[in-house]
Amino acid sequence: MPGRSVAEFMAQDAAEAVGARLTPQVDSLIRAAQRGDHGAFEQLVRAYDQSVLRLAMNLLRSPEDARDVYQEAFLRVYRNLHAFRFDCSFPTWLYRIVTNICLDHLRKRKVRKEEPAVVETPDGPLDRMDSFEEEAPQADPERSMWNRQLRERIEVALEGLTPRERMVFELRHYQGLRLRNIGEILGATEEAAKNCLFRATQKMRSVLGDCV
Repeated sequence: MPGRSVAEFMAQDAAEAVGARLTPQVDSLIRAAQRGDHGAFEQLVRAYDQSVLRLAMNLLRSPEDARDVYQEAFLRVYRNLHAFRFDCSFPTWLYRIVTNICLDHLRKRKVRKEEPAVVETPDGPLDRMDSFEEEAPQADPERSMWNRQLRERIEVALEGLTPRERMVFELRHYQGLRLRNIGEILGATEEAAKNCLFRATQKMRSVLGDCV
């Protein structure tokens, strides 16, 4: 089979996401920001802004909604950072805020039947699958075509998930989080997150078949 499988795509995304989150200075930045250091808060935002925007964009697939979620999420972080007690990791706490806002958006708006894989933003086109490796001009045309088709099929498969299933799937495969952390984010048990992921995976496989 030409190209890479969905699992290989997901593994690359997860590795990149985990690497982006592992910043050794996060705890010190949080404590400084809690003491009123605005520069520390700005650094904290920069450490996670792309992860938050990517998660919101992956879930909502709307640049406007993703920007709204981004702004609202960090506003909530700013207002509530004093209450953060380090009883969970900062990414878990942050993603809990982001996913709650995204779930509200998903539940309130009407589901669009067709949305483009590439959308326009002030910074230029943003590909829903922008974390996938782009093919070089000299790449095998057959492989390039297969990868494009795979991306389109993934979009169709994701449309068939419920908001919660999609949330769990995105957090596991695109953000690289463990099921225990996903459960914490969604206020559920690890087993509940596991069951939700299983249902999502089965639905994805029913559409993607052997590609998963």
